[in-house]
Order: sequence, then structure tokens, then C-alpha cells
Amino acid sequence: MTSVFSRRDILASLLATSASAACASAPEVSRIPAPRPANAAALAAPGAQRLVAAAELGPTAKVGYVLADANSGEILEAMNPVLALPPASVTKSLTALYTLTQLGSDYRFRTQVMADGPISGGRLNGNLWLVGGGDPTLDTNHLADLARALRTAGLREVTGEFRVQASALPYIRQIDASQPDHLGYNPAISGLNLNFNRVHFEWKRAGSGYTTTMEARTDHHRPAVRNARMEIVNRDLPVYTYRARQGQDHWTVSRQALGRGGSRWLPVRHPEAYAAEVFRTMVRAQGITLAAPRRVTAAPQGQLLAEHRSEALAVILRDMLKYSNNLMAEICGLSATSARGGSPDSLRASARQMNAWCDNALGTRRAGLEDHSGLGEGSRLSASDMVTALSAAGVNGPLRPLLKEIRLKEENGGGSGSHLIDIRAKTGTLNFVSSLAGYIRTPSGRDLAFATFTADLPRRAAISRSDREAPQGARGWSRRSRAMQLKLIERWSAVYSA
Repeated sequence: MTSVFSRRDILASLLATSASAACASAPEVSRIPAPRPANAAALAAPGAQRLVAAAELGPTAKVGYVLADANSGEILEAMNPVLALPPASVTKSLTALYTLTQLGSDYRFRTQVMADGPISGGRLNGNLWLVGGGDPTLDTNHLADLARALRTAGLREVTGEFRVQASALPYIRQIDASQPDHLGYNPAISGLNLNFNRVHFEWKRAGSGYTTTMEARTDHHRPAVRNARMEIVNRDLPVYTYRARQGQDHWTVSRQALGRGGSRWLPVRHPEAYAAEVFRTMVRAQGITLAAPRRVTAAPQGQLLAEHRSEALAVILRDMLKYSNNLMAEICGLSATSARGGSPDSLRASARQMNAWCDNALGTRRAGLEDHSGLGEGSRLSASDMVTALSAAGVNGPLRPLLKEIRLKEENGGGSGSHLIDIRAKTGTLNFVSSLAGYIRTPSGRDLAFATFTADLPRRAAISRSDREAPQGARGWSRRSRAMQLKLIERWSAVYSA
């Protein structure tokens, strides 16, 4: 049997223990206790300054927060409200609003297979085109479905070229150049993406050596790929090295770091070549042989043979926010900018347009984002601007249902039991950066909008590039910051519930 104790239960037991000795001559019948005031929970709530100090984030750390009534916009509480700090993945909330406004919740990304010549007797007398529409969720399963559709349509042979067109979005080698090369959450971006532009590297001990695989792995398919290659070398550090060679990703890994076996996802830097290779493999499994792929920028021509359509944008954005996927955020942001008539050639160029949209449409004043995911360390945003954006979006607007639900128990200061605080929010974490922003619905039903940003930029700047995957002290710092943020929410729910 498991017992669950609230903090009030523990406090009551401690008080009872300490009182027993001091009250040895207490009367056998206690007096009727005086009723608690209606605002007992608010009176008992710890002060915000005390909660911030108790987090012990360090002498160079900065904290900024704003709490507002989500309906009226009235500021209820604030600390360093206009201090611009890195918002980290909280940026994705603004990206979701930007994308919904420009593309619409029912928008779907399309990946198409086209033929620019006649088909007779199963033979295509022309070129076969694989055309990317920027779909951030395209995976190997979907390419296998497209290959089967070609077979079902009667295609058996292609006499011309296999052309790959990925011009829907600009090619960007990586989201943040300051990150280590091997981090799977920092891949390339293209108009044709596959498996979040990651390749699955697996190794197993075999005698005195290792067997390795590089695969475009999904739940149903595990095709080997040659566009991403791995070499095991004898060295201690670095664990991984990367270089591009003739349009391929070439990796090395330290033998000393491998142990008995394991796996990890590595980023793909040539996504069009990666997707084209896997598509050729899937088509070959259907008995159709394609020539080596040739990347083209010309507009696709001819008839549509097969098409994959993504989930609706609202579903993609919900998953993007839930799993904090950087590739999904960047592609959605770039696609929104393109839909506005822009032709961004970089993430910063697209983010500048999103900043302008935030200022004009949401009322922010100093939005300074440099990408759509929050991975770039140069992005800056104040808690005041974030709450302004949340209030403008509206507690009953399109963003709140997409945000991750967080349940936090609040003690009922006016009686027995506890209530759940309904929080819909986006978290953000970088090394020595932690953010949380969204909506609070108190047990009494009042809606609040909040943003809490914390950062220790001097400690972050001191981290070497090779140590950025897991620098010393960063995890504990983030844990203390997140605990502080949740305690602030408890305070706000108690104090501003009415």
C-alpha cells in the first residue's frame, strides 16, 4: 500500500510532535479553533523574492518573470520584466502562432512523385521526380508507401533520370553552428527531409572489433544507407568527428567510447541525398530500378503519380510543442515566412520576419529571435513581451489547446484537501538557461498568463564547444530553476486565485 502525504500533512505532524512536550498540562478538551480567513492560502504563500533566492542559481544568474490576468492583461506581479534573456524552446510557442496565422490549421505538407513523360506498358519514357514540400514529419514508412503506389499505378521501368527537387525551402546546413556536430537535435534543413534528418547509428561488440550499421530506421523499415558513413578510430577524444565529402556525411567515433554496444541518432547534413537514397531502396523493393539521383532546382513538370500528405498543421504543431522538436519548428517557421511572400535564405532572415509579425500582430516591443526553435543562443526576449504575446493570443485562442498540459497540486489553505492547478505551458532548456511560459487556470477558474526566464550567461559562455552536450553543473542548475518556476506558479495560484 502506498501513502501519499502532502506538505501540509508533514507540517501538521511536525507541529504536533513539537507541541506535545510543551503542552503537557494542556486541557483535555480543546477550545473551538477560530475559523481561517478566506485568504489563508494567499497569506501563507511564500514571497517571490524568497523563492528566487532559495533556488540558489548563482551570483551571475538573472531571473525575469511577469504574471498577468490573461483576460484583461493587467500585470499582477513582475521581476525584471523587460530584461531580455534567451527564451530557449519557449520560442516554439510564438512559432506556432506565427505558422497558424500564415498557413492555417488545416494546412498539409505534400511530398510528390511525378513523371514528365508518357507511360506505356509500365514503362516511363521520361524522368521520375521526387518533389519535397518541406514536410518535417516525412519518414521511411511514407517513402515506402509512395514506392508501393508507383507499383500499384503500373510503373515498372523508368528510362530517364531520377530527379530530386527540394526547392520549397532553402538548404541550411545546421540550426545552430555553435553546437557540437554530432547532436541529433541540430540537423540540416531542406525542402526534402526524412526521419527528422537523423540517421540511426548502432554498434555491437564482435570479437576484438565492432559491427556497425547506419540506417534510416522506422518501426517498419530499416534500410541501410551509404550517404552517412562511420569509421571507428583509436583515440580518446573527441568522441565524434564529422566532415562532408562528395555530398556524403563522413563520421569517425572513438573506439574507447563504444563499450560493449549501443546506438544513437546522428544528424544528417545532406537531407536530399539521404531521402533520395532511401526512396531508391524502397522503389527497388517494388521491382523498379532508378538511376542515381540528380538534384535539380527547376520546377517539376508532368503528371502526378503518387503523393504523401502530412497530418494537418494543428496536429504537427501540437507534436512540435509536446516533443520540442527543433526541425519541425524551423520548417514551420520558414514555411510561414515563405507563405507571407518572403524568400528567406537563412533562419535569421526568416526570424526577423517573425519578429516583425510579433511586434505588429501581438504587440511585442523588443522581440529579438534569431530562429524559430530557440536553439540559437543569440535569441533574446523579455518576460513582458512573452506575456503580451500570450495575452494577445487569448486564453481561448488557438495556442492554449496545443500547449503541453502540466498538473500541479495546490494545498487548499481554506480547508482540507488540495486542488489541481491547470497549467498549459511550453518549457525551454539550454545549458544554464531555463524558461517556462503559458497559461494558468487556478482552482477557482481564474485565467492567468505568465512567463519565467532564467539564465546564467557568464557560466554558459564559459562552456567549450566540445562540452556543450552535458557540461558540468548544468543539469542540477536547470532542475533548481524548474523547481523555482513551479513554486512561483503555486504562489500565484494561491495569491491571485480570486
